[in-house]
Amino acid sequence: MPDAGPTAVLPRRPLTVGELLDSAVLLLRDHARVLVPFAALLAAGEQLLLLPVRLAAGTDQPVWFAEFGRFGWYWLLLVIGAATEAMIIMVLGNPAARAAGAALLGRRAGARELLRPAGARWGGTLLLVPVVGAVMTTAALLGPTWIIGFALLGAVAPALVVDRVHPLRAPLRSATLAVRAGGRAGAVRLLGYLAWWLVRVGLGVGVYYGLDGLDLLPETWQIPVSLLIWAGVNSVAYPAIACLDAVVHLETRIRTEGLDILLARAPAGTPDAALLAALR
Repeated sequence: MPDAGPTAVLPRRPLTVGELLDSAVLLLRDHARVLVPFAALLAAGEQLLLLPVRLAAGTDQPVWFAEFGRFGWYWLLLVIGAATEAMIIMVLGNPAARAAGAALLGRRAGARELLRPAGARWGGTLLLVPVVGAVMTTAALLGPTWIIGFALLGAVAPALVVDRVHPLRAPLRSATLAVRAGGRAGAVRLLGYLAWWLVRVGLGVGVYYGLDGLDLLPETWQIPVSLLIWAGVNSVAYPAIACLDAVVHLETRIRTEGLDILLARAPAGTPDAALLAALR
């Protein structure tokens, strides 16, 4: 993999916002056979978890908007949804970050490498998943603070897996990197989320009404098909955001910590984990 150029998944230089988004898509494309099926399992579980709350809130597929008079249930639905998607993206961030780290070092991580538990720090990842969920639940309950929480937590998995920091330090490092350079990393994460939210809504609603318009949706199948559509859309959107988190994290380190210079000066034969580990 070249250090620079339009075909590089992750060039060793500061990138524009457009290049960051492109790099995330390239990373997802290269590792879709691992990330997308993994995301599909998590997204399907999320849809099943949210269904009882959606029904209690009186929402109807495929948009799941609130019914008048049930705002409390709908608010709970939004809170749970914010927490579950943040936790899913956090889990997917583990293999996505390892794939991005390999790309930065000029190689493509294979499926076996991404699935191999040795050195993947899954224990720390699973320890931090409920922490991220709790923070996002609290932030979402307070309304607009959800935006702040989501912006600050994008690099938790990359900080743990790539930077090799202690699990208890990973959220703080994520927040620290998110606010550097005028909050650039956090803003890019929010931009990526917004872009994929528009894609998710467009596809989720469009596919459903397309099938309904062709009379291919009997009433008894409307809810299951809607859940399946949303799970399918999220199985691409969630790993895409995780890939963006990984790319933005490494680019922020290049921009603010000189990671590209450190890699260029590293002695030959230095292990990958040592090359990318954050200075302590």
